[in-house]
Amino acid sequence: MAANKLSVSKRTEFGKGAARRSRRAGLIPAVLYGHGTEPVHVALPSHDTFLIVRSSRNAIIELDVEGDEVMALVKDVQIDPVVRHIEHLDLIIVKRGEKVTVNVSVITEGEPAPGTVHQVEVMELAVLAPVTSIPEQIVVDIEGLEDGTVIRVSDLVLPDEVTTEMDPESPVVIISIPRAEEEPESEEGEDAEGEDAEGEESAEDAE
Repeated sequence: MAANKLSVSKRTEFGKGAARRSRRAGLIPAVLYGHGTEPVHVALPSHDTFLIVRSSRNAIIELDVEGDEVMALVKDVQIDPVVRHIEHLDLIIVKRGEKVTVNVSVITEGEPAPGTVHQVEVMELAVLAPVTSIPEQIVVDIEGLEDGTVIRVSDLVLPDEVTTEMDPESPVVIISIPRAEEEPESEEGEDAEGEDAEGEESAEDAE
């Protein structure tokens, strides 16, 4: 685990106005809770926090809260949809040696057999991992896999001490050959058939 260290201050003002003032001062409002403690409202340096969160969705941060050392897991990040700035963070206190449940992205590596495509059925996998070695992602090797191959949860290679409680039979990646879509009959063909039918009816009337 990379050492992400931040010195933070406690917040004494609350509400939207106070949050806006904090952001203007280059600080991100956050709340720190867990392990039976009362929630602590803190302010984190914007730029350094952004760099940490950007590099890892399940980042562990070593906080110096006005002299108190605390390890925390980034649990929730609220981002402004327009300017894409971080507006607020939820931080959960964790301890070395314990495990936490987090969602980890599933990505594929390689290309399946020619003429086939792959479909990722599980975009995120819920795993139980040590706080000091949370995987960044779960990689699924699909190189050369043939049509009809199904990679299930039980087939995934997880890092040491990392487990999941998801159904082992759940499909994660499916390899298949794209099915050609049936082309609808052309209107011209229908018109031609209609004209033929009308021609036959006219011939019968003439007789």
